[in-house]
Amino acid sequence: MAWMFASGHAVDIVLAVILVELGWLVGRAKWTLADAVMRLAPGVLMLIALRAALTGLDWRWIALPLIVSFPVHLADLARRTRAK
Repeated sequence: MAWMFASGHAVDIVLAVILVELGWLVGRAKWTLADAVMRLAPGVLMLIALRAALTGLDWRWIALPLIVSFPVHLADLARRTRAK
């Protein structure tokens, strides 16, 4: 199991599950694609940062998706607040 984390494949599996979840939300739960993407994007970005850290990439490749995830999260919150 250690090789799955060292290679980042554990994160790839989680990202694949999130992709399936996106399909389910749009197809069965009747969410719009924009709503589903906005809700899932911050977590996906944090997972990308985790994958970068696990595979030993430079700190900039770890920090960039983490930094981007926060404004995306705020945009999602603002969008949901306006919808109410």
